[in-house]
Amino acid sequence: MIPARRGAGGNAGPDVPKARGRRLAGRDLTGRDRVARGIFLVAALVPAALLLFLAGEIISEAIPAFIYSGWGFFTGQIFTFGSLYATTLSHHHGVTAPHGAAYGALPFIFGTLASSLIALAIAVPVAVGAMLALTERLPWRLRSGVSVFVEVLAGIPSVAYGFWGVLFFGPFLAHDIYPTLSRVLSFIPPFRGSVGAGEGLLTTSLVLAVMIVPIIAATTRELMRTVPILAKEGAMALGMTPYETFKVVTLPYVRRGILAAAILGWARALGETMAVLMISGDLLNRLPSNVYGPFSTLAGTIVDLLDSALTDATGMGIHALAALACVLLLITVATNLLGRLIIRRAAGDLVLPIGRGI
Repeated sequence: MIPARRGAGGNAGPDVPKARGRRLAGRDLTGRDRVARGIFLVAALVPAALLLFLAGEIISEAIPAFIYSGWGFFTGQIFTFGSLYATTLSHHHGVTAPHGAAYGALPFIFGTLASSLIALAIAVPVAVGAMLALTERLPWRLRSGVSVFVEVLAGIPSVAYGFWGVLFFGPFLAHDIYPTLSRVLSFIPPFRGSVGAGEGLLTTSLVLAVMIVPIIAATTRELMRTVPILAKEGAMALGMTPYETFKVVTLPYVRRGILAAAILGWARALGETMAVLMISGDLLNRLPSNVYGPFSTLAGTIVDLLDSALTDATGMGIHALAALACVLLLITVATNLLGRLIIRRAAGDLVLPIGRGI
């Protein structure tokens, strides 16, 4: 038996494992190892490169519109391409645009944030509650059947949601639900006024909530399956009710994952286009009068005005839509960064976070 190398004190040197690791890490790689490492490196860099390329193209295309409007792009409520067929042009801050052109994105920014946040506030409790019942309360024979319906909702095209919302769901809400809601909640200013015909902010938010529930629910279901069964059985053995067990054991264990799932759903709601465009009412240059009123979003406006922008001989129409896309991209990136910050702050130790009280 070969004796271990000893240090100055006669004991086995503590640097033996480190030296062995350095030898293994520094050994020559085979050709297959080098190819595999190169493929993995490229695969890791491609998403970052695509994001930088996309952001660079959009920002460079949007700069003339930002220069033309200044801070008024974020605070103005009028968005128009001006007189596209007139010979008179406007010059502002060294940028040329059709006469009467104005690019204000405030109504679209408000509509995007308001509809997505309302949808998120509705979808998260529904998704978490549904998955709690699915994983904890329903018999195992019914779980697979119910989960299939949740997964099917995720695969339905957004245009189908929009068609259902504008022809069936919206009119049903306007005729049977919104009048009562407006009467009961009349003390809250956003719920006062005309309920319209079913197209508007609240209807769009409800449809968006239906669309993002499967994303949040599927992630939450997998998270709840990772909760140690011994911890839940221990809580039940101590006399806790199922609700108390969920509050004290399950929810603290999966709270970080639920936050991440909610952010994924929010990102889907922020960028949704076709369903929102069909249900929102496509109101330009004005904020909605109440939660039932029509509105517009950044993504919906880009799709709706793209044909008109292509007829702008000065090119400012495309620049203005690129500026809307740039704002939407910034909101999405900021949302993801905020979500990562929230998750990091909410993250505690890696042990089971039990014992926070009932």
